[in-house]
Amino acid sequence: MSETPGWSSPDQPQNQPQQPGQPPQGQQYGYNAPPPPGPQPTIKPGVIPLRPLTGGEIIDGAITTMRRYPKLIIGAAAVVAAVTQILGLLVQLPFLDDLNAIVTLDPNSVTQDQAIDQLTSALTGFFTGTLLSVMLVLIGTVFLSGFITVIVGHAVLGKPVTFTQAWEEFKPRLLPLLGATLLSVLVITVGLILCIVPGVWLWVLFALVTPALVLERCGVTTAFGRSKKLVDGAWWRTFGILLLTIVIGWVISWIISIPFGLLGAATTGFSAEPSAALSVGSLVLSTIGAIIASTITLPFSAAVTVLLYVDRRMRSEGMDIELQRAAGHGGL
Repeated sequence: MSETPGWSSPDQPQNQPQQPGQPPQGQQYGYNAPPPPGPQPTIKPGVIPLRPLTGGEIIDGAITTMRRYPKLIIGAAAVVAAVTQILGLLVQLPFLDDLNAIVTLDPNSVTQDQAIDQLTSALTGFFTGTLLSVMLVLIGTVFLSGFITVIVGHAVLGKPVTFTQAWEEFKPRLLPLLGATLLSVLVITVGLILCIVPGVWLWVLFALVTPALVLERCGVTTAFGRSKKLVDGAWWRTFGILLLTIVIGWVISWIISIPFGLLGAATTGFSAEPSAALSVGSLVLSTIGAIIASTITLPFSAAVTVLLYVDRRMRSEGMDIELQRAAGHGGL
């Protein structure tokens, strides 16, 4: 971000004239310069202290960011979740009758070929609708992740940011981020198909592509390289924090889904019939629960990823010194 020069990678040229009395370009941002002697005070202008973070501080920083910027983060997440989930519901509804027909199919009333044809038609429509729903959620998640990345970038330094400002900073990165996300999904999917372990390894290795691409304003291939470089040597720690984030998000979603699941069962009179679970009322209630859960879990996950990126850069590239200067503590 132009307002925060510290986000550029140490490999990127600064393209700034050397001023008299300034240290060399490679050192003025603290990447190669040794830290000052003696214990250093903790500087916390924003949601995290500007020093290498613990896992708990990353989680706490993500929650604090959501609390400090509720209108931007929760508001944007609610809109994105509502649009994607409602559109997904509308895509699925036309295939509801076909699925109910399959569930309640009497094998004695149709031939085997008719049953296979009906099953094939219903499943094809269902999976087509599911694929469209997944694509909608993916696009919404890409937008939300990139938008929140910009907000967290400001939150780290404790700087205010408006929706217009965040959008203007993120807008040029939207299409590259969508391309990077699709490429990442493809690579990870291939890894999962070949074997679970390579897929998980690639998922962690490229987990920091979004913050690298948005904050460093680099290209897609460069963002993949930056993520790999930052995760190298800290794969297990990165995996642990990401896994903890998923578990927290899953627990939140599960807690939220319980009352909506009970209400959905109530709409069918708590029937044990298989088709009861596919009623319009239960799907609508499930969608409402998914909107509420996504409004909380999606921004939380995105914020954790950005702070994990910041932590890796502070640990491996000394970016904490540059961020301190950007926050107005250059004399420390």
